[in-house]
Amino acid sequence: MKWTDDAAAAIGKVPFFVRKRVRARVEAHAGQKGHDTVTIDDVQEVKQGYLENMEQEVKGYRVETCFGPQGCPNRAGPDTDLASRIEALMGKKDLFRFLKQSVDGPLKLHHEFSVTLADCPNACSRPQIRDIGIIGAAVPEITDAACSMCGACVDACREGAVRLNESRQMPEIDRLKCLDCGQCADVCPTGTIRIARRACKVLLGGKLGRHPRLAEPLPGCYDADEVLDIVDRCVDFYKQYSTGGKRFAQLCAESGDALMAALADLIRQNEKGC
Repeated sequence: MKWTDDAAAAIGKVPFFVRKRVRARVEAHAGQKGHDTVTIDDVQEVKQGYLENMEQEVKGYRVETCFGPQGCPNRAGPDTDLASRIEALMGKKDLFRFLKQSVDGPLKLHHEFSVTLADCPNACSRPQIRDIGIIGAAVPEITDAACSMCGACVDACREGAVRLNESRQMPEIDRLKCLDCGQCADVCPTGTIRIARRACKVLLGGKLGRHPRLAEPLPGCYDADEVLDIVDRCVDFYKQYSTGGKRFAQLCAESGDALMAALADLIRQNEKGC
């Protein structure tokens, strides 16, 4: 659907974490009126209804991805239905009722527990500022296959994590610089670099607002089932310790040791996995 310039400018001022939802609502509203172009009047009408009925938009949680169901063209992590599995798990946690009981006043969208998946280290869905951020990882390794020393892997690595060792006639990967995007393996013509594991990195406790906090990464990489287990335990931790609408990020800052204890067995299994 087409948008007038002033309508597009207005939707651009909507907070990014609800912009997609609001844009779809505005287009549906315009369509119901028989319009093929969204005007500023459509935006204002939806905005007014949205402000008056915001609590009706709150479901207690939100699960987001970079590119939606079709996934990221740079996918690094496991090709699974992880987003839909997390959505199903979150739906069982009854977070709306929990928030209604713990938050003083009407619920707003920032009260929702947020989980975001990014299929590659570009992290377009901003996992660093979500309650739980999940980033796809393609962990590269050096094989015994002879290297042609073509340098394609070096050119592909934006972080400068790959170099060619002239004396050994083999590539080397600096694990401290590597982001596990897998692009070096994708371009290797000889199989000297290959993907050892496709998994996920997990970040906990990010948020914006008056006191922003970047999510902190758990050590290691995790498969889809383990990610689901982490989400499950984190939500249970949140429901156990959050009072008065206290955000998960604040709990991570105040009670991080208790949260790490709840995840300790998973971390031990995977801290050397990346």
